Amino acid sequence: MSKATFVTDAINLKSYNLSESDKIIVMYSRDKGLIKGVAKGVKKPKSKLGARMDLLVANKLMLYEGKNLNTISQAEAINTFNKTRQDMDKIFYSMYVSEVVNNFGIEDDPCSTAIFDLLYETLNTIANAQSKIEIINTVLKFQLKMMRLSGFSLELDKCLCCHKPIEEDNMYFSAQIGGVICKKCNTAHNLKTVLHYKLRNFLSALANTELDEKSEYEEKTNEKVCLVCFELLKSYINMHSAKKFKSTDVLQDVC
Repeated sequence: MSKATFVTDAINLKSYNLSESDKIIVMYSRDKGLIKGVAKGVKKPKSKLGARMDLLVANKLMLYEGKNLNTISQAEAINTFNKTRQDMDKIFYSMYVSEVVNNFGIEDDPCSTAIFDLLYETLNTIANAQSKIEIINTVLKFQLKMMRLSGFSLELDKCLCCHKPIEEDNMYFSAQIGGVICKKCNTAHNLKTVLHYKLRNFLSALANTELDEKSEYEEKTNEKVCLVCFELLKSYINMHSAKKFKSTDVLQDVC
């Protein structure tokens, strides 16, 4: 194989029109993190790349390296997450998680393998989910794990100010500093977002539960609780993202 080519697994996150027949595809790859590639002739009816360049498709790719942009030479679909395309909730939440990866992913990401695997497993779990609660619980796990991989872990067990454990007591949540503050310390911060200790316990359990596992909290939760937690984590992620989110406005309508 020529030194000017490389092969990697990648998931399509975004696309841009480049010309009448070409597109630029933004992807997250297992080996190189965030990458861009030109899909030449992809808008033509008989394109050899075709539907494999659609959003939310995982491919095994061969690319030619370029000075500014790579060129996609070959693509073999690994997973099209087909069941997602039949359900609006699955579509919107899959769009959201892909946008999180696009906003926090970087080129030559040292965590590329872990982030790729997390994104792939999240999209696959969403595709096969049987209910909206299952979808949102999957997204909650993704949010918590993705922020940990990105260096923005939430502190949910100890007060960020006095560092004392918070057990069966309500607390306050700070999206700006990334975690919880006890009632006593909040007199100096005047935070308004109250977090019930049972919600904190739910989030802590999800943070330590794999996507293919189910904690006891997930068995007991309801959609309202899941949505409250999703909005809480979404506000934290938005706060620490250098790029503005576009999917969240749509998600607000869906939720």
